[in-house]
Order: sequence, then C-alpha cells, then structure tokens
Amino acid sequence: MTRVVIIGGGPGGYESALVAAQLGAEVTVVDSDGIGGSAVLTDCVPSKTLIATADVMNQVEVAGELGIFLKDHQGDAAAAIGVDLARVNARVKQLAADQSADIAAGLAKAGITVVKGHGRLDGPSRVIATAPDGTETSYDADAVLIATGAAPRTLASAQPDGERILTWEQVYDLDEIPTKLIVVGSGVTGAEFASAYNGIGVDVTLVSSRDRVLPGEDADAAQVLEDVFKRRGMEVLGRSRMKSVTRDGDTVTVELEDGRTVTGSHCLLALGSIPNTRDLGLTEAGVELDEGGFIKVDRVSRTTARGVYAAGDCTGVFMLASVAAMQGRIAMWHVLGDAVSPLDLGVVASNVFTSPEIATVGVSQQTVDDGKAYAEVVLQPLASNSRAKMQEVKEGFVKLLISPGSGRVLGGVVVGPHASELIHPIAVAVTERITADQLAHVFTVYPSLSGSVAEAARRLHRA
Repeated sequence: MTRVVIIGGGPGGYESALVAAQLGAEVTVVDSDGIGGSAVLTDCVPSKTLIATADVMNQVEVAGELGIFLKDHQGDAAAAIGVDLARVNARVKQLAADQSADIAAGLAKAGITVVKGHGRLDGPSRVIATAPDGTETSYDADAVLIATGAAPRTLASAQPDGERILTWEQVYDLDEIPTKLIVVGSGVTGAEFASAYNGIGVDVTLVSSRDRVLPGEDADAAQVLEDVFKRRGMEVLGRSRMKSVTRDGDTVTVELEDGRTVTGSHCLLALGSIPNTRDLGLTEAGVELDEGGFIKVDRVSRTTARGVYAAGDCTGVFMLASVAAMQGRIAMWHVLGDAVSPLDLGVVASNVFTSPEIATVGVSQQTVDDGKAYAEVVLQPLASNSRAKMQEVKEGFVKLLISPGSGRVLGGVVVGPHASELIHPIAVAVTERITADQLAHVFTVYPSLSGSVAEAARRLHRA
C-alpha cells in the first residue's frame, strides 16, 4: 500500500486525500489551521456568505420598481431595512465551521488519518508533525503533497491591528457596521469586499493604485462594475497608491503617495497574498521556490524533489480553490498510476463575486487585443433580455470570443446576476471545443438570462 502524507487541509489537501484513499493509498493529512483551510474558514466560504447578505440588500434596492413596499413605511423600501452585522458574522462563522466539520467527516469516512499540528519535510520522503503541545511524530511517505496555502500580504507601513485596520481574515469579528470603510486594493478581493459592504449600507471608499477597478479582468466588465459602484455611492480613487495606514483612536487614516489622505472608521487591506512556505524544510528537501516564495510545480503538480508534489495557493499557479483541488487530484492520479491529464489553465472558469458578478473562461479580450490570439468577438447586453427586464437588471452582458476560421468558442465573459452559474455552458463549449453554431442550437429556457448566451452565439453565425 502506498503511503501518502499531505501537509495542509485546504481544498488542495482534502480533495487529494479523498482521491488517494479512493485509489487504495494509506493517507495521512497533517493540518494546523482546521480542515477546509482558509478557503472554508477565513476566505471563500465566509466572504461569499457575507456577499449573500449583500445580494439580498441589493435586490431590495429595486423593490420599488418591482411594486414592493413596506406597508407602514412611506419611503423607499431599502431605507427601512438594516443589517445586524453581529448576526451576519455569527452566521458566517457558523457556516464555515459546519462546512469544515462536514469535510472532516468525509475524510474520516474514507479512512483518512487527520493529524493536528504543523507539518514539515525531513527530506523528500518523511514528514515531521509538531503537535500543539510540542510533541513531534514522524511519518514515512512514498509521496508527499504540500498544500499549505497562502496568507494576506501586509506592509510595514500598513500593519493590521484586528480592530480598525483589518485583513480579509479579520473582518468577521466586527460586531457593528463601520461608519466609513476604506478598502485598499482593487483586485478581486478588494472589489468583492467593497461591493459587499457597500451592499449592506456601508459608506465605502475604494483605493486603487491602478487606473481602474479589477485591472486583471476583462476591461468591459471592469468598467460596468466601476460604473455600478459609483452609481451606488461608492467613492473610487483610481491611480491612488497607498503609502501608509495609521490609527488614532476610532479614526483610521490612509495616506496616499501623492500626499492626499483618506479618513474612515475602518480600513480593509486587500494587498494580495504571500505563500505559506516558510519553515517547511522545502529547500533542504530539494523543493525549489521562485522569487516570491511560491513552490515551482509542473502541470502534474510535481516539484523539483522526487516524490514531492504541491497544490494550491502555495504554488501561485492560479489562486482559486477549484484549481487547488484539481492540482491535488492530478497529483494523486499521477503518483498512484491512474489516468491523468496535465492541468490546463486555458479552460479554468473563474468568478468575481461582486454585484454584478463577473465570470470568465478561456481566451481573454486582452490576449486578442495584444495580438497573442485571433478571435471574433460579440457582446450581447443583458438589458435586451426579457428575464433581465423582469428582474430590473440593467447592467451586464455576455461576451463570446470565437475562432474566425473554425467558429470554435475560445472564451467568454458574463457580467450579471449569477454569472458564476451562467458561465458554465461557455466553459463546456471551451473545454469540449464546441462551435458557436453548436452552442446556439442548444435549447434554452424562455425567459432566462442564459438565453443571452445562445443569442450571442447566434450573432456569430456565418452562412
């Protein structure tokens, strides 16, 4: 029986453990932070639970247009509804704990041993687990998987205190609504939290060092989101690089490099992530790291040390829970001799959980604009969709990119409600090399937002 030891219990860790157990390996998971990792306990599950509350509030915003009002209220329905942040965060933490427990139960049912402690390599074929009481236990392994994730990046000039200056892992301890929240960083994390807190009624200022929100996403999609942010009263400061963040009592001050200052009650730092790869014995075991401290891996998750694999955010390949899980599965399929295909980032669907959501897959508009790919592009606004009109959805679109020769769908973007769900048929088309005509010929429900996917595909038909 092959012995597999996994360091880290996040998506890369627990998904790989389940695959290894299914294939008959003896599996041990050494975990220090809680099963599910940051994805379940402090990142994806908590943040999207908070966002679910904001989504309801954003729907209330258009209640009047839908003919909904509060019987004893003489104004806007949205103005009569408030959010109890303490109850929201209590629910967030409980859901995260429940999800972690469910995953742990699944591991136990599969016969996987979970060891609580800090894991490190002692050479490429042995793991030392240090328990909370300092006790050390060694585990010999035929294969090791490193899945230790990443942590919020901070700066010496912007140190979180857990009360007023916060990382995204610390916001769930807030019991009262911030009177004014400054979000530093306009990438995915910054945009999602800015959108969520704006949605629950917080005065939000978003500080971006770039010329637009979401600089790494589709430019058309990012513009729609920024327009929505401003319409909803958010202040967006573009080309405004943060110099420092300081606190004086209940006031937080963000100083910008151009000398301007922004004050608020709280500041959320969304400055990116750093890999959790220190004190793991990686270099000594022959595992090579890049300049940022991320573990170098190939497309089947192998590191430079024989028998040592890595998955998830600690590799910096594509920092999504879905990619971490796939990297972990691929590693186990490879080491245990099952059928395996190398990781293909060209078919990864991703989503930004703002309001509206932004989902993407495949070839991007930027790649086409840079001349690195050739594609015909069509953009279908949701404003013309009958279901969108019923729901008072006025912003958003479906964008398809197809090969001019074969007509094959190369990529797509969806901006709108539940874009994370609407991107799936486009992701299937990209993965399975389906043409725009084939996508257009699939029946869609009427009325539905997904009808705009087929409509965009029909517009790309060439006789």
